[in-house]
Amino acid sequence: MALFSKKEKVSLDLQSISTLISEGSIFDGNLKAPSVARIDGQVTGDVMVDEGLILGEAGSIHGNVITKEMVVYGVVNGNIQTNSLEIKASGKVTGEIRTQTLTVENGAVYNGSLSMTQNNKLAQTNKLPKKEQKVLEVG
Repeated sequence: MALFSKKEKVSLDLQSISTLISEGSIFDGNLKAPSVARIDGQVTGDVMVDEGLILGEAGSIHGNVITKEMVVYGVVNGNIQTNSLEIKASGKVTGEIRTQTLTVENGAVYNGSLSMTQNNKLAQTNKLPKKEQKVLEVG
């Protein structure tokens, strides 16, 4: 009897997208999204997504990323804090990675330092170290 069984985990690629930065779009500034986001354009600034982030093949992030799960098909130039990271064959990451699980496909490129823990609380805090924070001034 399975009345109280756990739900099977749905792949990040199959979840519904709440935020989309489409191909050809350019976003300057820090991005914060409440659920699953997909970036196919260019983002210059820090990205914080509560649930998960998909970076498409045409997508690029020039800043730090904090999220629970991330799949990289595109380019990241910055630090990544996540519980689960997947770098696909077309993906390129340059920067520090802090994660609990890491999957790297053949052909993917990674340059930087890697820190892995069994119980990563960093991605859940949604806070960057003070020296890495960027401030967007309006005026």
